[in-house]
Amino acid sequence: MPTGRAQFVMAVAALSALAVVPIPGARAAGGDRPVTEKDFSVGRFDYRRSQIIDNKFIPLVPGTQYTLSGTTLAGKHEVVFTVTSATKWVNHVRTLVMWDRDFQDGQLSEEEIAFVAQDRDGNAWYLGEYPEEHADDGTISAPRTWLAGQQDASAGVFMREDPEPDTSTYLQGLAPAVEFIDKARIDKVNQRTCVPTGCYDGVVVVDEWDPTAQPQDGHQFKYHAPGVGVVKIEGRGGTEVETLVLTKRRTLSGEELKSATARALQLDRRAYRLARSVWAKTAFAHIR
Repeated sequence: MPTGRAQFVMAVAALSALAVVPIPGARAAGGDRPVTEKDFSVGRFDYRRSQIIDNKFIPLVPGTQYTLSGTTLAGKHEVVFTVTSATKWVNHVRTLVMWDRDFQDGQLSEEEIAFVAQDRDGNAWYLGEYPEEHADDGTISAPRTWLAGQQDASAGVFMREDPEPDTSTYLQGLAPAVEFIDKARIDKVNQRTCVPTGCYDGVVVVDEWDPTAQPQDGHQFKYHAPGVGVVKIEGRGGTEVETLVLTKRRTLSGEELKSATARALQLDRRAYRLARSVWAKTAFAHIR
């Protein structure tokens, strides 16, 4: 597949043709079962809107920044998650670029860009990530990089449009080359939870786990508040249990958003060097 501008033009043309394909509702085609990773197809997405993530339980508005804080056996842990205004074509789908920083005792230990798209039915999908690991000696590496459509990796469901308990499990992503597999199920709905930023009703709790790393890794239960997103991440089981809570949610200024987006684009460019085997055949991320 060509890279850069040529791939972008070809993708637009291809998706324009697919835009007229009728798509079923939030349920999977041909039945009443909820959507799973098996239902992924380019035809589910409208290339003009797939980067607009307004799913009720994981709204991703460019310029919104979330800070989740907690304590581990190693010390203070903080995750700063920023929604940028950059987009990237991944597996013929136009995605929105997230920028994620992981701090341990105030020191940056991991920095990541990740890619999310929303289909016509309102289901949010996860299409890959480029996580840089920062060693104490200053060395930067990205051994866990994956993108849907590259090296047999495939997209997964990030959040269903209408999450209901007692429904099927689903994958949030699969990348055999880097042994990445995240499985999930809807644990509870209509819950109430309180964190430093306030109390939230109508919360959906999602149970996530790596089935190949049990019982040592345990499960993560993510609490999604309507209109807000993730407000709590609670670890259960495993060798190290951690709970992160939302301590700050704010809207960046125009200059701050510009800076965050520029950093995401910089990381995307660096991926062509540090994760060339995955990134080489993709188009550059760009400002939407």
